[in-house]
Amino acid sequence: MSNIINEFVAIRKHTEALCKPLKTEDYVVQSAVFTSPAKWHLGHTTWFFEEFILKNFVKNYSPFDEKFNFIFNSYYNNAGERVNRANRGNLSRPTVERIYEYRNHVDNAIENLNEKKINENIMELLVLGLNHEQQHQELLITDLKFMFGNNPLLPVYHNDFQLLNDKNEEKGYLAIKEGVYDIGYNGNGFCYDNELNPHKVYIHDFEISKSLVTNGDFIEFMDAGGYQNFNFWLEEGLHWKGKNSINRPLYWQKKDGIWHHFTLSGLQKVNPDGILTHISFYEAAAYAEWRKMRLPTEFEWEVASDKFDWGKRWEWTNSGYLPYPNFKKAAGAVGEYNGKFMDMQKVLRGASVATSKKHSRKTYRNFFYSEERWQFTGIRLVK
Repeated sequence: MSNIINEFVAIRKHTEALCKPLKTEDYVVQSAVFTSPAKWHLGHTTWFFEEFILKNFVKNYSPFDEKFNFIFNSYYNNAGERVNRANRGNLSRPTVERIYEYRNHVDNAIENLNEKKINENIMELLVLGLNHEQQHQELLITDLKFMFGNNPLLPVYHNDFQLLNDKNEEKGYLAIKEGVYDIGYNGNGFCYDNELNPHKVYIHDFEISKSLVTNGDFIEFMDAGGYQNFNFWLEEGLHWKGKNSINRPLYWQKKDGIWHHFTLSGLQKVNPDGILTHISFYEAAAYAEWRKMRLPTEFEWEVASDKFDWGKRWEWTNSGYLPYPNFKKAAGAVGEYNGKFMDMQKVLRGASVATSKKHSRKTYRNFFYSEERWQFTGIRLVK
């Protein structure tokens, strides 16, 4: 029991540590519909523990504020009505101070659970809640970067928080033989329901790059007219690119003829040897087409992942986000966690430099819409 509580305390403190460089004004801004204000992340991750554990399993528990269920519920229809996602940034109240009081209230209640009170159901929800909070730690980082990156002042979040200095450690291609392979999580630790059930897939021969596409690689694509040549683009990608005037990766700009990109430690020159990031699926697919290659399927990626370095970028795959065989949603609100989003978003595999520690495994299935690129996304190619 003490181990899970210690882990709870550590993960909760890390979320707050990520907010320490912020000023009060930074907590409130919602710079796009797909992002959320920092203070909403703080409140929502707290709501999860209160709503699913404290309200259901702690006798005579007194909620911190009955109105917070409406404010901090994200998309759980079974948990009741909620603020429209696009309006999260319109709420000047509750104040940041009030939300930290909310966190303290819930944290104290969880930490006061004794060993006899933590049954199997509570333990499962605690573990899920902590993994959920780690997801929001990554979202918090990427949402803050999007907010600062769209501010004309290009504010510095933290001088030592760069995240883009990493380079490839391997070169060449890895050959995988055709055959039947096991896919999905098969172990005793935590995994999300979308990683179950383990099943077999047949895969043809393929070769997958040991390295990720670099900034320099992508500059070659840009210089060759890759954004302008419609032959490289999927039809929906062409519409997205034209509608949004896309002609470079997110956060890139030219100054005096030299490419720069915004980082959490400010605007910096693009390192050609650095690993490319903040790329949409449409851009990844166009680059692969230009190189006369393709993106891996999520199954190819999983089969090969034991033999190459990964974890620096969420890697786009060519697979739509669909349920595995015999997938079953849990009852109630928890069942809405993954299953309701299986509508052909694209699967990303791996992890990124913004992913929390111990929150990645080769079977992890992340998923985003094809146009989204505010996460630390990258490209790995298959011959």
